[in-house]
Amino acid sequence: MKTPPTLRRLRTEQPNDAADDLDQKSSLDIARIINAEDATVALAVTRVLPQIARAIDLVSAALRRGGRLIYVGAGTSGRIAALDAAEILPTFSTDSVEFIIAGGTKAIASESETSEDDVNAARKEISRRKPTKKDVVLGIASSGRTPFTLAALTEARRRGARTIALTCNPKSPLERAAHFAIVTQVGPEVLAGSSRMKAGTAHKMVLNMISTAAMTRLGYVYGNLMVNVAPKNEKLRQRAVSILERATGADQHTAARALKASGNRTPVALVMLAAGVPRNQAVAALKTSLGHVRQAVAIAKRI
Repeated sequence: MKTPPTLRRLRTEQPNDAADDLDQKSSLDIARIINAEDATVALAVTRVLPQIARAIDLVSAALRRGGRLIYVGAGTSGRIAALDAAEILPTFSTDSVEFIIAGGTKAIASESETSEDDVNAARKEISRRKPTKKDVVLGIASSGRTPFTLAALTEARRRGARTIALTCNPKSPLERAAHFAIVTQVGPEVLAGSSRMKAGTAHKMVLNMISTAAMTRLGYVYGNLMVNVAPKNEKLRQRAVSILERATGADQHTAARALKASGNRTPVALVMLAAGVPRNQAVAALKTSLGHVRQAVAIAKRI
């Protein structure tokens, strides 16, 4: 199949001069070339920090009023989105971040690239999620032209959702379809056109920033501690006890006892220890603060 001219012209599809004759290089030389190119990704992300901050503000405001963050992507972009979304529940104990990937969840672990062109499936998936003005839909496509992602974002915006495009090429159809865009211009890949490399790294960095910062703004982080973690296994129970020790200055025994008394709810235990209140008052303070742990500590101290 002939490459569409619109794809051929994209910077992410161009050959990278730094990787000329890659197939004739030694293993160490190939690793050095890839490493040198990877080092440029953080700089590309740095250039769009104001747009990332705008996305963080938009997402945190949406989640605060009960909305959702819904990622949409195909291929590599969809898999990166699925990874970030899947980590939110165990890290922050909230299911407010969802993902849609072309080809469905089976596409996470298997080839499903033909699904990238299925615009009808994209519209159906968005319709099934029923996004409203409370939600944010973030479409991810390195090229900025993936039909599935473009159709999904367009339909989400039609339904009233706020929309963000995350791409590596400026002035793309996806950027024009969204309310605003984050464009990480990473340039040509070492392996020409393989967006799982620099483009994928950039997008993982951006999604990590948006989701982590949004959860932090919501108060699900105390200092830099993941205080909303649910201690569902021994490793996480030990982590929760350690978090309580660091956050409150309590010794290990006191922290473990408070965690047990809280019903194994780390934020409740933290408020109990930090404010010196029983479980029912800690729970009430967290409810008043909408789960914002630092605010809940201040509220509990006034009760």
